Amino acid sequence: MNLSFIKCTFDDLKILREFSISTFCDAFEAKNNAEDFKIHLDYSFSKQKLRFELLNPNSEFYFAFLEKELVGYLKMNYNDAQTERFYPNAVELERLYIDKDHQRNGYGEILLQFAINKAKTRNPPFLWLGVWEENLDGIRFYEKHGFKKFETHPYFIGTEQQTDWLMRLTV
Repeated sequence: MNLSFIKCTFDDLKILREFSISTFCDAFEAKNNAEDFKIHLDYSFSKQKLRFELLNPNSEFYFAFLEKELVGYLKMNYNDAQTERFYPNAVELERLYIDKDHQRNGYGEILLQFAINKAKTRNPPFLWLGVWEENLDGIRFYEKHGFKKFETHPYFIGTEQQTDWLMRLTV
């Protein structure tokens, strides 16, 4: 069950985009308005936006492979790349997704531990993330690993405003 991690580069843009869209759709498409969801996908996973994020030295994407098969990915943000700027020394785990065919096999825990270890190298006060308040499985997953809700913020899927729980873990 060993996963290997590869830091994404600009050359990975096409695969990153396809995998990001696929995993996001699997997780949330059925629970959202189709038109708003398409607006969100077109913006959040556009080639231009992902290109900018890949080239940002304060953001890092990592693919997780089981042998040669891509099973998950994560994105971490530092400094001014964080989606909330009032945590300058913290580290944000913006995305952590496992392909639907590989869920419930412990890979999420391995990705999360990888993110925690990466965060620790920066000696932050905490690692934080946002999780949709209706994503009860996600909330339970993060709570199981010591994350605590400390705030909320709005998150938009197209024109629909949703609420994300902000959760953090002291590292």
